[in-house]
Amino acid sequence: MSCTPTFSPFELSPLSTDRGTRAESSSFRGLAFSRRRQALLTVKRVLDVVGSAVGLVFLSPVLLVIAALIRWQSPGPVIFWQQRVGKDGQVFWFLKFRTMVVNAEDQLKQLETSNESTCGVLFKIRDDPRVTRLGRFLRKSSLDELPQLFNVLLGDMTLVGPRPLQVRDSDRLQFSSPEGFSLRASVTPGLTGPWQVGGRSEADSGTMLRLDLDYIQNMSLARDLFILCRTFVVVLHGRGAY
Repeated sequence: MSCTPTFSPFELSPLSTDRGTRAESSSFRGLAFSRRRQALLTVKRVLDVVGSAVGLVFLSPVLLVIAALIRWQSPGPVIFWQQRVGKDGQVFWFLKFRTMVVNAEDQLKQLETSNESTCGVLFKIRDDPRVTRLGRFLRKSSLDELPQLFNVLLGDMTLVGPRPLQVRDSDRLQFSSPEGFSLRASVTPGLTGPWQVGGRSEADSGTMLRLDLDYIQNMSLARDLFILCRTFVVVLHGRGAY
């Protein structure tokens, strides 16, 4: 299986075979595309602010219960802060409920040889020894991702988009697929996205990149709504999460 999928960047097909007319038509189409894109991103941002704010209010009891359980089961902070790569390659602090032991990041290098992800871009181990018992439940149910509603509210993330990668994974993706990395980094990363409904941890980096680039090229509010609804179904079944 290839680690780097084939894809084409955004293309606008000409309406005329005449060179001058074709160039003028392409320019107008490009401007119209840009305006539609900007309008879409503006609407997405409004929905992000409203959706994340409402979600935080209604889910606050759940957040408090999870926080209490984490503190009860293992010593250490409730929230796990990690640097992730966002839009335009900017690094931001990504929030999750802590699902691993406190020194999990320090153990990463020792576990590299156990990486089960095809091509080695992503880091995935089905039975990761660093994950706590409660952490396995939180990961399978995706409840560990709820603090990212704060990331959405702050504008570092959006409700739907390509998932933000760890710095380690991002560096390896940039090395293996520079053009794919650039296109992926052209949009704000999401709380959920095509990767989450297309395989989650069971999907390799090539599949992830193909799904993400297809989403970027065909972004729409209807598609975002479908992915959001599909996410609930995938989470309820617990498929592909570990």
